[in-house]
Amino acid sequence: MSSILTNSSAMVALQTLKGINSGLAKTQNEISTGKTVATAKDNSAIWAISKVMESDVAGFNAISDSLAVGEATTAVASAASEQIVDVLKEMRELAVAGVSETANHGQLDADMEQKEQQILAIIDAAQFNGVNLLKTITDGGTATGLNVLSSLDRVGANDVTNSNAPTVSMITVATADFQADLDVAGRTTMTNSATAQTALDEIEGYLQVAVDGAATLGASAKRISDQGEFVGKLTDAMKTGIGALVDADMEEASAKLQALQVQQQLGVQSLSIANQAPQQLLSLFR
Repeated sequence: MSSILTNSSAMVALQTLKGINSGLAKTQNEISTGKTVATAKDNSAIWAISKVMESDVAGFNAISDSLAVGEATTAVASAASEQIVDVLKEMRELAVAGVSETANHGQLDADMEQKEQQILAIIDAAQFNGVNLLKTITDGGTATGLNVLSSLDRVGANDVTNSNAPTVSMITVATADFQADLDVAGRTTMTNSATAQTALDEIEGYLQVAVDGAATLGASAKRISDQGEFVGKLTDAMKTGIGALVDADMEEASAKLQALQVQQQLGVQSLSIANQAPQQLLSLFR
């Protein structure tokens, strides 16, 4: 039955065209934003996950900065401690020379004093951003070490009760405390072979302290460096994961856009044909 009041074909063609236009708008939005999930209404679950992970990525970026500062601070202290080890080795050579009874003890002791002043100057200068890991108090206040923000740890999904809120981890670098343990200014003055032997024994003890401190600082610097490398890789992996969740496949979107544009043209043509159908009824009344 044909009717001039109800055009079923036109209604079907119109609904089809609306569906095509909706898909076309969605595809154009994907191309313009580069995302298949740009807002919560696109896919609320995926959008929520991506936003939590984006927050974590921002946190890891801040952690990378913290690790960079910590690595630099520890590297300065490590380099200074290694330099102190070299100076102490020179002092030991002077002390060994002083054990000889024919040595010029006065000149040797004067050389010792210069190297002691050099060590004290190195200790004072071994600071980065106001933190000196060779002193008893590292920051001029009350700290006796350096806490470096190293990780953001999350267990389970995030929720409004914060029961699964992420926690932060720290790498603690203790002071080598050369200021207290290397009392080079208090060593025995070399005036003869006997006092030179005593000074040699003292310097051997200082050297062992310096070697242990330098080794500990070097290990801490390596740990911070490795953690910084890991955080960088982890951040890249998280960004890749977020992209896999929300980024649009541009090749697919391009192909879909062209297909939908053709469908839109055909839909318009189909609707036009359906709208012309009632006109055919006029021929029945001629």
